[in-house]
Amino acid sequence: MVSIDSWEPAQEQAGPRQDRARQVRSGAVPPLADGFNARLETAAGLAAALAPGETMVLVPGRVAPEGSLRWVESCGKTQLAVCVAESLWRSQKVELLIWAVASNRASVLSGYVEAAVDAMGTDPAGDAESVAARFVSWLGQTSRPWLVVLDDVSDVASLDGLLPDGPAGRVLITTAEKQAFSGEPGKLVQPVGVFSPREALSYLMGRLTADPDQRMGAIDLVQDLGCEPLALAQASAVIASSALSCRDYQDHFLRRRDQLAEPSGGEPPASSVTWTISVEQADRLSPGGTVQALLALAALLDSHGVPGTVFGAPAACAYITGSAARGAAGQDRVQSAILIAERTGLLTTDLAGPVPMVGVTSVVQEAIRAALPAGTVERAARVAADALVEVWPADEQPAWLGESLRLCAASVRRAAGDALWAGGCHPLLVRAGESLDRARLGGPAVAYWRELAAACDRLLGRGHPDTLVAGQHLAEAYLAGGRPTEAVSWFRWVLAEQGRVLGPDHPVTVAARHDLGRALAAAGQFADAVTVLERVVNDQVRAHGADQLETLAAQDELAAAYRAAGQFDKAIRLYRSTLSERERVQGPQHPDMMTTRQSLADTYLADGRLKNALSAYKRVLADRERVLGPDHLDTIAARGSLGSAYHAAGRMASAVQYYEQTRAGYDRALGADHPDTLSRCTSLAHAYYAVGRVTDASLLLRDTLARCERVLPPGDPLTDGARQSLTNITGE
Repeated sequence: MVSIDSWEPAQEQAGPRQDRARQVRSGAVPPLADGFNARLETAAGLAAALAPGETMVLVPGRVAPEGSLRWVESCGKTQLAVCVAESLWRSQKVELLIWAVASNRASVLSGYVEAAVDAMGTDPAGDAESVAARFVSWLGQTSRPWLVVLDDVSDVASLDGLLPDGPAGRVLITTAEKQAFSGEPGKLVQPVGVFSPREALSYLMGRLTADPDQRMGAIDLVQDLGCEPLALAQASAVIASSALSCRDYQDHFLRRRDQLAEPSGGEPPASSVTWTISVEQADRLSPGGTVQALLALAALLDSHGVPGTVFGAPAACAYITGSAARGAAGQDRVQSAILIAERTGLLTTDLAGPVPMVGVTSVVQEAIRAALPAGTVERAARVAADALVEVWPADEQPAWLGESLRLCAASVRRAAGDALWAGGCHPLLVRAGESLDRARLGGPAVAYWRELAAACDRLLGRGHPDTLVAGQHLAEAYLAGGRPTEAVSWFRWVLAEQGRVLGPDHPVTVAARHDLGRALAAAGQFADAVTVLERVVNDQVRAHGADQLETLAAQDELAAAYRAAGQFDKAIRLYRSTLSERERVQGPQHPDMMTTRQSLADTYLADGRLKNALSAYKRVLADRERVLGPDHLDTIAARGSLGSAYHAAGRMASAVQYYEQTRAGYDRALGADHPDTLSRCTSLAHAYYAVGRVTDASLLLRDTLARCERVLPPGDPLTDGARQSLTNITGE
C-alpha cells in the first residue's frame, strides 16, 4: 500500500537501472509546492485507493455561491494529483505516467499525441483525433501499468472518446465542476476540502522555520484563516518575507477582512483577503509598480503555467518596467519582480524543466482581473499578445510548450474581449490557429478558425483582409480535416472576395483559384476541378512561363484531376510534358521529378498500360534508392507500388517478393504496429493467397488482425478489412 505522503522515501526504493529505463513520463508534471502538506487526515490513502482499473475524480469539497469569486475551489486538487502520481511513479507502481492539462479538447489531444510517441515508440500517423483514438485503445490493451492524469477538466463533453480504460491502468481527474462526474458508475469521486486544523498548523509551522518567534499566534491565525490552503500559503509567505509574527499578521488580516466585508454582512473567504495583503507586501519589497504590472499580465495568461520567456519578451519587459529599463537591465528587473511575487505567495516558479515556468492560481487571476482599473485589462491583453508572438518558437518544441502557448493565447483572448481586434486581427490570433494546424488538431482547428472568421466578419467587416485570411485558414482546416465539401464552399467565397477586391488576374486571386481546384478534386468534383485547374495552369503560364516551378506544380495537379476524372490520355500527355520540363529545369534525380514519374506510373496502371507502369515504377524505385537510400519511407513506398503493379500484371512471384520487402521495410522504419505496416501485411497476405500459400496468408492475417485490435480504435477500417479478409480465406 502506498500513501501519498510516502513518495519522497520511495526515491530510495527505486529498482535497478534496467527497470527504471522502462518507465516513460510524458507531459509536464507540475512540481510540488514549497512546504507541501501530505494531508494525512483529509486526503489520506489516495494512491492506495486508486487501484488498477480505477478512475478517481478530485473535486472541490465546497463551492462558492454563484456569481462570487471561486476562492474555496483553490483547495489543492492539482497538488494532490501530483503527489499521487509521483508516489505511484517512484514506487514503480506505474511504468507510464501521462500528464495532460484538460481545460479543452485540444490540450488533451495534444497531450495524447505526445504520449503516443513517448510510450509506443513510433511516430504517430494521421491527425490528432486518430492518434488519440489509437493511443486510448492501446492503453486498454497493454499490460504495462500506466497512469493518466487529466488536470483541470472544465467540460466533460470534451473528453468524449478520450477517457482511457484498461485493467493495467489508472485514471486521475481533477475538476472544479463538482457535479460533472457525480453519479457516474466506475468513478471514485473524492471531495477535497480545506486542511484539518492539525494539517493547517503543521503546514504553517513548517513554512516558518527561519525565526521561531514568528510562530507566535499560529493557532489563532489558522482558525481565522479557516484552514484554507491558499490563504495559509499567502499568509505564511508574507510572514516569512517580513518581520511580522502570526499574531501581527492576524491583526492585519482581521482589519482588512472587516474592510472587505460583504454587503450582506457575511465574512469573505480568507483567500480573498490574504491576496491583497500579499500584493501590499510585494509592493513594499519592490516599489515602483513592477510587481503589479507583472500580476496584470499573469492574470491574463494560462493558470496552468506560463513560459518564463513570455515575461522577458520585449513587449512584456517594457510594460512591467515602465520602459525605464531595457535589455539586460530590464530582464533583471522582471526577474526580480517574479521572485518577489513568489516570495509573497502570489506566483510560483518551476525552474527544473527545460523551459522555466511561472504559475498563478485561477482564483487569484480572477481576483486580479476584477481589481484592475478600467482599460487596464485591454492594454495588458495587447501587451501579453505581443509578448506571446515575440517568443513563440517556430518548431514549438518540446510539444507541451506549443500547447502551453496555445492555452496562454486562449486565456488572453477570453480576457481581452474584442480588444485584440482594434485596428485589425492581432497576429497572435492567427499564430494560435496556425499552431493548431501544425499540431494536426483538425477538429479544434476547424472550430477555432470558424469562430475567428465569424469574429472578424462581425468586428472588421466581410471584405477586410483579415477576414479573408481567417476564411482562407478555415477552408484549409476543413480540407486537412477530411471535410472537402465544406472546404470548397469557403474556398469559393475567398476566391469571389479576392477577385472582387484585387481583380481576377491578381496573383493572390490566382492562388485562391488554385486552392479551390485542389479542394474540388478532394471533394470528388473532378469535372469542376479540371475546369478550374486548366484556368490555373493558363494563369501560371501567362504569369511565370511554362518552365517555372509554380507552373509545373499546377500541371501536376491538373494531370491528377484528369486521371481522377478518367481522362487518362490527357493525364499521361501532361505528366510526360511536365517530366520533360522538370528534367531540364531540376535535373533527373530531383525529388519532384521522382514524384511526377510516380504519378505517371500510377496513371499508366489505372489505364491498364501495365508494361509502361512497370517500367516507370522501376525507374522511380531505382532513383529513390540511389538518392534517398533503401530505407527511406519514400523508397519503401515505391517498392510497394512496384509490387502492386506486378500483382496487377499477374507476375505473382515478383509481387510477393516486393510485398515482403515493403512489409519488412515499414516494420523496420515504423514498427510492427504502425497502420502503414499493418496495411502492407494485409496486401502481402492477399498475395500469399493468390499464389496458393493459404496457410501463410491465414497466419499473417490472424497476426495482423490481433495487432489491429490491440492498437487501433474499434471500427477502424484496417481492422475491419483484415477481419473480412481472414473470413474470406478461412471461412472463420
